[in-house]
Amino acid sequence: MWAMVRRLREDGVTIILTTHYIEEAEAMADRVGVINKGEIILVEGKAELMRKLGRKQMRLELRAPLAALPESLSRYALELSGDGNQLTYTYDNQSDRPGVASLIRDLETAGVQFRDLDTKNSSLEEIFVNLLRQEP
Repeated sequence: MWAMVRRLREDGVTIILTTHYIEEAEAMADRVGVINKGEIILVEGKAELMRKLGRKQMRLELRAPLAALPESLSRYALELSGDGNQLTYTYDNQSDRPGVASLIRDLETAGVQFRDLDTKNSSLEEIFVNLLRQEP
């Protein structure tokens, strides 16, 4: 069935998909509508929705464990893993928080070295759950 839906979509056919399986919607949709308690609360292009409401997370694997975060990094609201080997920075495009470039500079200034970094964007499901939490 999904192969047929993909072919129709590729042919330019408009498909209205209702699902509780958000992974399906994320894989198939160009536009997303959210209905809560029988009311449409949002209709948006998927890419625009992800840009506006999504969050990003950057994880840094440190070269040496930290016992605590240096005070000079407190403005970033970083999370230090329990073993001190990983820092996590969560941010979004709409935020006034300092950016990734300034974090990297400040890490270097503080003498915190990392061996690897990984970034992750919010999934459509995470955005959906956060959106419904905000609804009255």
